[in-house]
Amino acid sequence: MGIHEECGVFGVMAKQPEDVASLVYFGLYSLQHRGQESCGIVVNDDGVFVSHKDIGLVGEVFTGDILHSFPAGTMAVGHTRYGTTGGTNRNNCQPIEVNHQKGRMALAHNGNLSNAAELRSALEMKGAIFHTSSDTETIAYIITQERLSSPSIEEALSRAMDRLDGAYSLVLMSPQKLICARDPHGFRPLCYGQTPEGTWIVASESCALHAVGAEMVRDVEPGEIIIFSKGGVQYRKEHCGRIQPRHCIFEYIYFARPDSVLDGISVHAARIRAGECLAQSHPVEADLVIGVPDSGLDAALGYSRASGIPYGIGLIKNKYIGRTFIAPDHRLDQVKIKLSAIGEVIRGKRVVLIDDSIVRGTTSGRIVSLLREAGAKEIHMRISSPPFLHPCYYGTDIDSQEHLIACHHTVEEIAEIIGADSLGYLPPEALRTLAGPDVYCHACFTGEYPTDIPSDTRKDRFERRLSE
Repeated sequence: MGIHEECGVFGVMAKQPEDVASLVYFGLYSLQHRGQESCGIVVNDDGVFVSHKDIGLVGEVFTGDILHSFPAGTMAVGHTRYGTTGGTNRNNCQPIEVNHQKGRMALAHNGNLSNAAELRSALEMKGAIFHTSSDTETIAYIITQERLSSPSIEEALSRAMDRLDGAYSLVLMSPQKLICARDPHGFRPLCYGQTPEGTWIVASESCALHAVGAEMVRDVEPGEIIIFSKGGVQYRKEHCGRIQPRHCIFEYIYFARPDSVLDGISVHAARIRAGECLAQSHPVEADLVIGVPDSGLDAALGYSRASGIPYGIGLIKNKYIGRTFIAPDHRLDQVKIKLSAIGEVIRGKRVVLIDDSIVRGTTSGRIVSLLREAGAKEIHMRISSPPFLHPCYYGTDIDSQEHLIACHHTVEEIAEIIGADSLGYLPPEALRTLAGPDVYCHACFTGEYPTDIPSDTRKDRFERRLSE
């Protein structure tokens, strides 16, 4: 709780015109955990783009009347957003639509560019006018710029990728083609599949493929461009294998849904292994293991299996409150609105409490207090990730070091601050056991960045520029 991912992307390419908007709607519903600020759908009706975008959850923005207003089409793209760069306003809703000399384009993006400030400044010096404060518009500008001198949209995208640094999983729609691409590091996940009717589906996670009845084909390779059109499927790999893949390890710890498979690795299995590693590295005598819903549950199960301490459900999450829940101006504790403890399970027990991370420590302290009030005898907190010591520049909303509690306090001090009897983090060296070989980005834990650090690291850097 307290960490946000950036976005979820979804695309559809059907053989015949059909209700592609509903397919995207169900896909975005499955990706809602990746972004809860805004969402959007663009449908391609024989070259005519029809769109609807707004602030809010998928079920709030796309009412029955809105969905029925979309025409049948052969292609559509969708997006659900949490913005690490750029504020929450309607202008920043995606997919971004562009009209240019050679046609139209709709673009949905997950990730963060590490050279966005330099690219945007160069574009502005040439007269480009920006309407949003997200770096997705920068990507759209560069693709459009390259398209003016390229024979195809996929060639323009390939040329644009030569200029982009950082994290980007893209779904792009032109009048005739649906295209997906993943940055050469493969920071953010992207996969594709096909329905029994032959409709191609592109999604951030495999769980969204299954939601619309599609069978996963495979993950999009780091650096790969895949083009879906009436003529079939084409694959471009000129950007593949140039650099070492660096998939975000935090996708397995927190971001992704446990029923997803990312780059061949089960998220559920990775979290089970994290819990097992915690039990081995930070054992404790206790009566009960519980997890903080939702991403702490699998790791808690792993801890229980490895330690032999019984697993139980001690915390219940209010399923009708999203991560972007805004409390009215009242003194009630927001954690108590989101979570409640089961006294019959907790009372008089020595509890091992598993969560995915600690950022500032405020939420962890409130959860510990919640368990104390429910009668817990002891609370031993275990975290299924190492301490956050460095900010992320690739699409994870991990704040500057001044706000990271682990940068200023020892583990023992943090335990005292949050009110736990003991505290243990996943050792950094254990990360490689979660998801296989060391092809992951763990810069937020180790400070080992796979790209240059951005020259301007303020999350509102483009927002300020627009307001000046």
